[in-house]
Amino acid sequence: MQYAVPAWDLPSVPVLGTGQQFPVRHIYCVGRNYAEHAKEMGGDATKEPPFFFTKAADSVVPIVAPAVGRIAYPMATRNFHHELELVVAIGKSGANVKAADANGLIFGYAVGLDMTRRDLQNDMREKKRPWDIGKSFTQAAPIASIHPIGQTGVLTRGEVTLLVNGERRQHGDLADMVWDVPHMLEFLSKLYRLEPGDLVFTGTPAGVGAVNVGDRLEGRIDGLTPLTIDIVAPTA
Repeated sequence: MQYAVPAWDLPSVPVLGTGQQFPVRHIYCVGRNYAEHAKEMGGDATKEPPFFFTKAADSVVPIVAPAVGRIAYPMATRNFHHELELVVAIGKSGANVKAADANGLIFGYAVGLDMTRRDLQNDMREKKRPWDIGKSFTQAAPIASIHPIGQTGVLTRGEVTLLVNGERRQHGDLADMVWDVPHMLEFLSKLYRLEPGDLVFTGTPAGVGAVNVGDRLEGRIDGLTPLTIDIVAPTA
């Protein structure tokens, strides 16, 4: 019996104003990097070093404004949550990088959503098992176009806001991060060699909550292209 292995295209994200694509190699996410969000999730990030989980690269959903993305309500959950985040795109290799040098690895920034099957995540957490099924699934990582760092400069502050059906759900500032991006990359690069094509989701402010079919999510971070998605019914 013969079969053909499909030649999958690497997922990629448009780079704003260049006509180029950023091929995605790996997605790293930092947990509980805003103190108020850590509290709402039952933790205290001020007492913890950063910790990380991953998403599959093919969970990326690139959305080019002014288009509105369509994200299907995922299978196996009844508690589907939004988490708005600054995404850092890595453009250079580095391991055991010092915080003082970490910005040199950054290619650019984007607005992203760490969509989460919260009931599955909570169940795994209670059983002290990995979070994978709660965090890594089809369409789990919508992302807007990447802004090259040469256009934005290094981002250290700026409002982070998520609206659901026009009503504000999440609000904070990049300056509220417990671990800023350079120190986050220092920790992460002790665990993995960072490579061009990696995306790092940097944590979410307080106010995460459930979304339903028919909801529209609008994510904004000062100076970056906003991200808008509609939650739609799954296809059969």
